[in-house]
Amino acid sequence: MPVSTTVRERARALLPEGAEIRYIFPASHNDTTFFVVIVTDSSVTVLANRLWSRNHPKGVWHVFPRNVRIGPIDPGPPPSFELGGQRFEIDDEYVPVVNAADAEVTGQDALPPDPFGGL
Repeated sequence: MPVSTTVRERARALLPEGAEIRYIFPASHNDTTFFVVIVTDSSVTVLANRLWSRNHPKGVWHVFPRNVRIGPIDPGPPPSFELGGQRFEIDDEYVPVVNAADAEVTGQDALPPDPFGGL
C-alpha cells in the first residue's frame, strides 16, 4: 500500500523547506521501531516514528547525502537493507522503490537481474 497523504504531509514538515520528496517508504527495525525513509534530490532522510506507531514521524533519525545507496536489498524474508549501521526491514512492495532510488544514483547496476537474461 502506498504511503498515505497524511504520512507524506507529516514527513514533509520535518524536511528542509523546498525539499521535494522523490521516494518515500516505511521501514522497521526488529518489528518494534518504525521509520519513514525519504529520498529527495539532495538527501536520504530517515525519520523516526512515535513509539509503536507506523505513521507518525516525530523527528529526524539521520540524514545521508543523496549519493548514498540504500540497497542492496537482502531478499529475506522479510526484505531488508543496512543503512547507517542499522538493519531495516521493508515490505515486499517497497523493494522496487528502493531499487528505483538506487538506480538514480548508481545507474543500471542497482536494478535487479533480468529474469529472462539473454533469451
